[in-house]
Amino acid sequence: MIEKIWRDMLTTVWPYHRKLLVSFFIFLITGVLAITLQEPWLLLLPFIWILFPSVFAYVVTQTEQIYWLLLIVLPLSTELSVTPQLGLDFPDELVLMVLTGMVLAKIIHQPKWVPYSLLTHPLFAVLVSYFVWILITCVNAVETALSVKYLLAKIWYIIPLVVLPQVILNSQKRIQKMAVCLLIPMLLVVIQTLVRHAFYGFSFESIYKTLAPFFRNHVNYSSMLVCLLPVGWCVWKLTPTEHPHKKWIQYGLLIGLTGLLFSYSRGAWFALLAGTAVVWVIRKKMMGKLIVLAVFGIIFSTAWLVADKNYMRFAPDHDHTIFHTDFSEHILATVDMKDVSTAERFYRWIAGARMLADKPVTGFGPNSFYLHYRPYTVNRFETWVSNNPEHSTVHNYFILTALEQGIIGLVLFCVLYFGMLVHVQKLYHQLQSRFYRTVALTVGIILTMIGVINCLSDMIETDKIGSLFWLCLGMIVLLQEKSYEEKKMLAAEYRRDEY
Repeated sequence: MIEKIWRDMLTTVWPYHRKLLVSFFIFLITGVLAITLQEPWLLLLPFIWILFPSVFAYVVTQTEQIYWLLLIVLPLSTELSVTPQLGLDFPDELVLMVLTGMVLAKIIHQPKWVPYSLLTHPLFAVLVSYFVWILITCVNAVETALSVKYLLAKIWYIIPLVVLPQVILNSQKRIQKMAVCLLIPMLLVVIQTLVRHAFYGFSFESIYKTLAPFFRNHVNYSSMLVCLLPVGWCVWKLTPTEHPHKKWIQYGLLIGLTGLLFSYSRGAWFALLAGTAVVWVIRKKMMGKLIVLAVFGIIFSTAWLVADKNYMRFAPDHDHTIFHTDFSEHILATVDMKDVSTAERFYRWIAGARMLADKPVTGFGPNSFYLHYRPYTVNRFETWVSNNPEHSTVHNYFILTALEQGIIGLVLFCVLYFGMLVHVQKLYHQLQSRFYRTVALTVGIILTMIGVINCLSDMIETDKIGSLFWLCLGMIVLLQEKSYEEKKMLAAEYRRDEY
């Protein structure tokens, strides 16, 4: 009897005490090392040892919950500087890394887990080709370490936001939940911004003081806000008229539009107009013609600017480029080419174009613009803010892609982006469900807005707009599968009617 009790104690109690004993020795050893080496972070190791099994078990079994967490923290995340050269978007980028690791582990353990519809989609083939080219440019990059970091970031953005939605967002209810997870945190950010801005009298120059810690500047803030307004419109449109929540959705949209108005961002306002206009374009099946017109317009205007150095006609007066504290003066200065932000854009665009001419095939490599653009600038376009204390880039994502990834990289990205727009239009007219048609139209509006914004900025490399861009690609693939499912259902119903 005693022997049995002793044996039971060893099998039940001893494992617990063994873990406790091991944890004690780890704490003791790391404590001594932390004191002797003067490294306080070593004291975290015992807690990691204790918490890791529970955290790991939760992460493995709760993939969907972590995905909702990602969407919630996306508008709330802030930028942290890990080192002078390395930054991190916290906490959304950490969540993206966790989700990427989970998906890769799942694929290794169960390769067929990846939906076949994703692997066979033509846009996924373009994405893979684009990614392979980025890898080639990283090998030939001037700044190898920064380019590798860019490549890794692409992986942990694409996998959770393109691959994972095919599994998680497989029903209307979950797509609705995705919209709510994005909209409510953004609404809270807008409300707190408006309240803080009110104390400054909603003045133009004070908007910068009201956005921390969620956004770096009013451009990032207004860009995400304008791209989420179509999501709010989609929710409003799909909510029945008699539903009690519909009026609250209207109030939320009104708050969002008010926040956009007081963001004082010309690019976001223009994006809103473009997004509104593209509704008509998609409904009239004019997207292909619009893309061709835009491409030829850019080619011809670029050729004219280069010929006989016509771009020199737009050179600003260094001493008359002004940052205005009054918004009406700011708009007038933009028209007169005397606004400093507009003049500085020309300064960097010309440098980017000259960098591309120097390395047209593979470019300088990702994340290399800031460190190498100075010798390519034209002094005639220099402004009093050209010292670039923020270390910002060229302020045009298409030029940035070309100078860092070469002409081939630009072509592949444009094929991907324009292909997404064409697919959205096609899906809008193919889908029978009012819900999925409205979602497709919303995706088209967001993509158009992102394109407009990135003609004046480089927002796809930011966590917020970049996440929305890749999520749009994931939604297009998902909607394509829903279209196939509808066709199968219609075919089955047709066969039943025949009998």
